Amino acid sequence: MNTHKIISDPVFGFIKIPRGLLYDIVQHPYFQRLNRINQLGLASVVYPSARHTRFQHSLGAFHLMSEAVRSLTEKGVYIFDSEAEAVEAAILMHDIGHGPFSHVLENTLIHGISHEDISLLMMEQMNREMNGQLNLAISIFKDQYPNKIFHQLISSQLDMDRLDYLRRDSFYTGVTEGNIGSARIIKMLNVKDEQLVVDAKGIYSIENFLTTRRLMYWQVYLHRTAVGYEKVMVNLLKRSKEGRSKEARSKDIAPPLRYFLENDVDATWFKTHPEALQMYAELDDNDIWSAMKTWKHSDDPILSLLATDMLDRHLFHVEVRDEPPTEEEITSIRQQIAASYNVSYDDTRYLFYVAEIGKDMYNPADDSIGILYKDGTVKDIADASEILNVQLLSKKIRKYYLCYQRI
Repeated sequence: MNTHKIISDPVFGFIKIPRGLLYDIVQHPYFQRLNRINQLGLASVVYPSARHTRFQHSLGAFHLMSEAVRSLTEKGVYIFDSEAEAVEAAILMHDIGHGPFSHVLENTLIHGISHEDISLLMMEQMNREMNGQLNLAISIFKDQYPNKIFHQLISSQLDMDRLDYLRRDSFYTGVTEGNIGSARIIKMLNVKDEQLVVDAKGIYSIENFLTTRRLMYWQVYLHRTAVGYEKVMVNLLKRSKEGRSKEARSKDIAPPLRYFLENDVDATWFKTHPEALQMYAELDDNDIWSAMKTWKHSDDPILSLLATDMLDRHLFHVEVRDEPPTEEEITSIRQQIAASYNVSYDDTRYLFYVAEIGKDMYNPADDSIGILYKDGTVKDIADASEILNVQLLSKKIRKYYLCYQRI
């Protein structure tokens, strides 16, 4: 019997998954659901080929974790086999709680609970089914394991999650400027004083990684058109949850989606209603796209308009600004929308959205990236780099997206 399952990946080539616990995770329905969740949500409205899935990303992050474990071991960092398996299991499951269309479910169909919290709930349920085999992986994921380098490999400024999604998203969007040297970065990883660091020879790769990450956020993840499309979806889900028409929660809506439309689901609800997690585990992109076809024919003009916008790619108009719009400007736009679409002023809140988005390229206070020199000293990348300005690195860029139905 083969000891590994081999999967062909267009980004990293062949990915080997050992049979046993890791393969069992991949085979689990919770993990297989990620095949039906797009990695970049609605970014395909700008980059049509960006239709890769959370499943692919999770496998890619697992592959990089395997490479990182091997590289650290070759440098004399002692890692038990059980630790290696656990950290690889944890990275496989790190996104398992992601909902459809990235973050649009949060504060629309559910509130007061993040996808990371739901990921942990799913891990704990899988652990019960697997008779405690995921105990160590969950401990690492929750940053409760004494050796902190394993959690840093999963969640830090330089984790395997970021190394995969930057490389993968660059590949599928065609934004070649976003490509990073993930293989070299992994080869340069090291450990000093129980902290993950990077050998000084890898400093140029880290500089490229940080600048690339900034580029990808503003050119891909926060692209004005993608943000505008996402806000149509957010408002559509909010309107559908109000259930002002029979179509909003009709029998044609998939049961998992209808469950979250009909119930006020928050963190407490997940704890007190065991069926909620299973319903969430069945919810995917397809349920929402299918529901839009029903909502398009709704007797609720707002619900119908927003569903039509989504299906026919009628995006909100988007203006990106350095300062927030004034109340007078907002009122004027909403009045124009009300007159153009013959809807009430109150209902225009579903045809309008102001998003405040802030992003920094690097935060030294948040698990900084250390550069290890031959003499054993460690410097923060912000101090070690000759080309990166620490003030520019850590400056939080804030932009305001004014999104509204085209008038």
